[in-house]
Amino acid sequence: MPITGAARLFAILGDPIAPVRSPALWNAEFTRLGLDAAFVPMEVRAADFAAAWAGLAATRNLDGMVLTMPHKQAVLPFLDLLGPHARLAGAVNTVRRLPDGRLEGDMFDGEGFVAGLRAAGQEPAGQRVLQLGCGGAGRAIAFALARAGAAELLLSDTAPGRAEALAEAITAAFPACRAAAGLPDPAGQGLVVNATPLGLRAGDPLPFDPGRLSAGQVVADVIPNPERTPLLDAAAAKGCDMVSGRAMFEGQARLAAAFLGVAGWGG
Repeated sequence: MPITGAARLFAILGDPIAPVRSPALWNAEFTRLGLDAAFVPMEVRAADFAAAWAGLAATRNLDGMVLTMPHKQAVLPFLDLLGPHARLAGAVNTVRRLPDGRLEGDMFDGEGFVAGLRAAGQEPAGQRVLQLGCGGAGRAIAFALARAGAAELLLSDTAPGRAEALAEAITAAFPACRAAAGLPDPAGQGLVVNATPLGLRAGDPLPFDPGRLSAGQVVADVIPNPERTPLLDAAAAKGCDMVSGRAMFEGQARLAAAFLGVAGWGG
């Protein structure tokens, strides 16, 4: 589709931005749907976020923004309204401009992750889960797993106190899910989730020792690109089932598109 002066704009903000897959997916959908719209990547450093946001918020034909690392929590003070998932997770990954000009944010990483698990044939209900990473996306994923019926949720994060705080919040919101902070040891867990950025860059260390994995466990990674991360390679070598970051990426994209008013997504 040609882009005209009447085009509606959407953007994804992050740092680094090159690994994201959203522009290709969204622009292909816009073309398929015959929409005069474009989705563009914007690399914004954390230190420049406030200045960048001021300009974007003033751009009247920019209808929506997607947030990726490291901006999912930094965006909160700049929004007029928060949806239910964002309020619970304390993080946002999608922002829409309402007809009156106000900006509303919500978080679809968690529900998208669970949808991706189920699309891959993996049911989180009743599972014992180890989750590495309790940042913006990690918080959303942990709440979504608890909401989906996970029996136990063991949380680990390198930031002091972050896993403990998230475990307390999950226990308060979903008391049927036994949530606690602990060591990043996957032994004995049914589902192991990497919700850290480790694997995004070449040479990143693995988030835990894959030697502690055993056949039959499920290992899920949130990294969408590369789709086959070193962690998933290590899990495959141990006979584990794998769910790549593409599953979460596609699941949350559907939810974000509905939130942004893009009808007919995915055919």
